[in-house]
Amino acid sequence: MKLGRSLNITLLALLSIGGIALARTTIDMELGSVFSGYNDVRIPGKGGTLFSLSRELRSDNSAFGRLRAGYRFGGRHTVSILAAPLRINSSGSSPRDIMYMGKIFPAGSTLTSRFRFDSYRLTYRWDAIRRERLTAGFGFTSKIRDASISLEGGGQSAEKKNTGFVPIVNFRLAYALSGRLTALLEGDALAAPQGRAEDVFGGASCRLGRRVSLKAGYRVLEGGAENDEVYTFSLFHYAVVGAIVDL
Repeated sequence: MKLGRSLNITLLALLSIGGIALARTTIDMELGSVFSGYNDVRIPGKGGTLFSLSRELRSDNSAFGRLRAGYRFGGRHTVSILAAPLRINSSGSSPRDIMYMGKIFPAGSTLTSRFRFDSYRLTYRWDAIRRERLTAGFGFTSKIRDASISLEGGGQSAEKKNTGFVPIVNFRLAYALSGRLTALLEGDALAAPQGRAEDVFGGASCRLGRRVSLKAGYRVLEGGAENDEVYTFSLFHYAVVGAIVDL
């Protein structure tokens, strides 16, 4: 799903929630660059070859875009929808044979890979603390993961696709450093025996006027799963700039 289409779907889905007043709607947009940390894959989880898309192959730095639309009500409650697509391309060769999706990719072959991880989330958060300078809230996120990992080279090609639902804990801390500048720490995170997921932003926002703030900071996306079907664990670093608009 292309980024533009994802953002349109996000806005339309949010506006379809009954009775949303635009005066209480916030649009949070992020742009920037994403860099690979580790990105380890073994598919199938039993019988496949464990290899790295970021160490054995070379991962390109990629541009990214995210859009969140949120609705605040009752003073302490927020409902939001997020579209967060991600694409990482890798290329190179491995000094050993790689067994992936039941196919052998011979040692020394030129390999290309595409890692796709599109995330769509519906979040509810309650602000437990609302003070003059500090706001702290927590809630839960329903996440739809639409992912795939493809590998091509040596006369072979294979792609593993996965779509699933993941419940995650949501949190947000905001501390006003001055009348215009606010420190932010927010994200979704959860760990379980089947795997883990963390998507956390740390940075600051600066209010330019009554309705518009600029934001900048660092985001980390990490997690994965281990079972008989798949073994995938990845870490990505985001350099983030963006804007928050109160409609």
